[in-house]
Amino acid sequence: MTQNQAQSLRDTGARVLRTEAQAVAALAEALPEDFAAAAEAILATTGRVILCGIGKSGHISRKISATFASTGTPSAFVHAAEASHGDLGMVMPGDLVILISNSGETTELNDIIGHVARFSIPLIGISKKPDSTLMRAADYRLTLPPAQEACSLGMAPTTSTTLALALGDALAVAVMERRGFLPEHFRTFHPGGKLGAQLSTAAQLMHGPEALPLVDAATPMAETLVVMSEKSFGIAGVVEGERLIGVISDGDLRRNIAHLTEHTAGEVATTRPRTIAPDLLAAEAMGMMATNKITALFVVDPDMRPLGIIHLHDLLRAGLA
Repeated sequence: MTQNQAQSLRDTGARVLRTEAQAVAALAEALPEDFAAAAEAILATTGRVILCGIGKSGHISRKISATFASTGTPSAFVHAAEASHGDLGMVMPGDLVILISNSGETTELNDIIGHVARFSIPLIGISKKPDSTLMRAADYRLTLPPAQEACSLGMAPTTSTTLALALGDALAVAVMERRGFLPEHFRTFHPGGKLGAQLSTAAQLMHGPEALPLVDAATPMAETLVVMSEKSFGIAGVVEGERLIGVISDGDLRRNIAHLTEHTAGEVATTRPRTIAPDLLAAEAMGMMATNKITALFVVDPDMRPLGIIHLHDLLRAGLA
């Protein structure tokens, strides 16, 4: 490939991105008038939000449905062609239906339009044609602004599908925020992968009380070293009664190596140790470790009573890095 050919490809890619970005910006400046009412209708829905489309609009519908489902709004995708062959039974009173059709005249949507009218199921239409069959039937009309398709022929669904997807995301996030969806709720629907790990709490990844390397402040360092070796976290927690008052790390051992066995744990320990609450995100534990150049944190309650311990290796195994 020549430099001219490579530059031509880059120019085309940049042109497509600019075309679609300009269209999304125009949509942001002039959201459809029914946007807020459509969001309120979704919030009031006692059943599921059903997404439906055909072709490229079907692919967009699937993604929007997945976004709703993962952010606290029960949702499902129904294939428009399959709807006419029995899957209309998946759309019930109490549901809300969102139909996507760029032209608004997709014939495969006719049966589902008739079905929602028959059972008084709320209908949100997304189309660029405000006077189309779909939009005339819709209770809430989310009209897309006129926009040129990004392909050189002006025919392949590109800008139009990007607009529909962006509008669906905007609707899902608006509903999510109005619903008061929190990080702990988000983790319920994203337990796997790196995202699930980032949304795990310290309590979910910590080693429990039985694994804690704890010694009393008066414990001789010879005994403390045995505890540190047995528990294998590279640190020991120093307690007075039930309260954690200090931590002994490898750095503390090196600083006191000359007369180490002549001291007690309380004399060697670093006081005011870095700790983490059990309900804080494990990602915050990772940040604390990185900032303070440490490899383990005690998990404590508000009274500084140790509940567990979390090590850098636990965070790495969970997929935080």
